[in-house]
Amino acid sequence: MTDSPTGVDRDPDPRPLREDPPAESRRTRLWRHGFNLLPAYRGTGARVDHIGADWQYVRIRVPFNWRTRNAVGTIFGGSLYGAIDPVYMTMLRRTLGDGFTVWDKSAAIEFLEPGRDTLYAEFEFTDGETETLREALAPGESTDRQYIVSLVDEAGTVHAVCEKTLYVRRDR
Repeated sequence: MTDSPTGVDRDPDPRPLREDPPAESRRTRLWRHGFNLLPAYRGTGARVDHIGADWQYVRIRVPFNWRTRNAVGTIFGGSLYGAIDPVYMTMLRRTLGDGFTVWDKSAAIEFLEPGRDTLYAEFEFTDGETETLREALAPGESTDRQYIVSLVDEAGTVHAVCEKTLYVRRDR
């Protein structure tokens, strides 16, 4: 059924969770541990599971436990959104480097199914995403980029979909 504004199917995601994510480096492993220690992120109950060495891939998980459970016995929507909120911005900031400003501009989340199991989200840039931005933006120019990420269970059932819009500007 695709009656959602984001056009997302409620059926299983045709892309199951990657069994062979890109390798982590020592540096991204440290970033992952640091991210998970950050109080604002720890408060969501989520965990960053994996960061690819080139920051082109990140996987997070939101466990279904006492920290993430709401009054009706499902994963709290704030935990779901909080878990995915900073990821695309952080990925772009790390891949583009200091010559760019990256900010979250807007977001919309749609809750499709109640979460009663651990949920996962995979963030991945297509080949050449950051190179396209580098080539397209002259100093002082900006653009908005939209990204969609789904929160799925191990069977691939989509429980929530978030559309993020990021503001990207090449500094002068």
